[in-house]
Amino acid sequence: MIERDITHKLEQLSGQYPVITLTGPRQSGKSTLIQAVFPHLPYILLEDPDVRELAQTDPRGFLANYANGAVFDEVQRVPDLFSYLQGIVDRQTANQPYILTGSQNFLLLDHISQSLAGRTAVLRLLPLSYPERRASGLLPATIDELLFQGSYPRLVVNQLDPADFFSAYIQTYIERDVRSIKNITDLSTFTRFMRLCAGRIGSPLNLSSLAVDCGVAVNTIKAWLSILEASYVIYLLPPYYENFSKRLIKSPKLFFHDTGLVCSLLGLRRADLIESFYMRGNLFENFVVSEVLKHYYNRGQQASCYYWQDKTGREIDLLIEAGNGLLPIEIKVGMTLNRDYFDNLSYWNKLSGNSPSNSYVVYGGSLRQSTSSGTFVPLTDLNTLLLNGRV
Repeated sequence: MIERDITHKLEQLSGQYPVITLTGPRQSGKSTLIQAVFPHLPYILLEDPDVRELAQTDPRGFLANYANGAVFDEVQRVPDLFSYLQGIVDRQTANQPYILTGSQNFLLLDHISQSLAGRTAVLRLLPLSYPERRASGLLPATIDELLFQGSYPRLVVNQLDPADFFSAYIQTYIERDVRSIKNITDLSTFTRFMRLCAGRIGSPLNLSSLAVDCGVAVNTIKAWLSILEASYVIYLLPPYYENFSKRLIKSPKLFFHDTGLVCSLLGLRRADLIESFYMRGNLFENFVVSEVLKHYYNRGQQASCYYWQDKTGREIDLLIEAGNGLLPIEIKVGMTLNRDYFDNLSYWNKLSGNSPSNSYVVYGGSLRQSTSSGTFVPLTDLNTLLLNGRV
């Protein structure tokens, strides 16, 4: 098993809370992780029809079998269990924690807020991070292969063909998660909508444009975006628009949680096609943003991340709230040290009063280099930058 960075936080919280909730996309490794960390707890998969029926028809009797803690996988499938778990937790009759997992974030957290608020710690597990893959010796040779392959554990460990893996993943996701969250009758249009979203990664969200291209209403697009967010397919990076200027872009940027899924939706069937692909820079930016999210989620922290862009096109790809202010990062896929990469950062520094010593370009090269305008940070050092606030 690949050592997951979130393990330490998971173990720590299990000694502090009676219930631990672990969410994340399908096949991100939740079940494998939980069974490895809590091998002594009974494991119950509530997607099994017979188990789910028993839990639904007799929740009190069902839970009586697990009076001393258990793992309930895909627990959002049986909403009534949350209220009964509340009673068990409040009576403090269990001597082991209850571990709840699920791949539908909004549904799961909605039930938690109603029944288990204050009684559970919530963690998010995304697919493998760059440091996790590096520590396990599972990094591909090039950035393009990294972007194309994506980071789902089963795909990486078993060296599956990404084209085959994601084709099946998309089909399964649409047939199971989409239909369970919202009754969508025209699944082919929803699939087209996903492909259109993939073509817009790294760009401010334009609901009207998506609606026109899909041939549906704007409200439908909003609902469908919520589905993709709920099941950890996309992430909307909010804009930072405090002070400085009123002429700012105020729409979130659209990203996916995994670039391999993006490549599949865009029809890229080989890694070598990415080198000349017009969206290569967007894919790399998406990868870096996803890595930042993983860094914070694996430590049980909220990712306070933003982007900044004004109406003239000046932008900062990533602004991260640190203890002493904002950490500005530009993201460039190029492998060569190019001083022009700091142009937007220099503009931002004049507006905000930020120092060049706190300005960074995460790029596709391998050399860490300080300059009078800021610091070049290779992808391999991104985690160090996030840990220290500077490299």
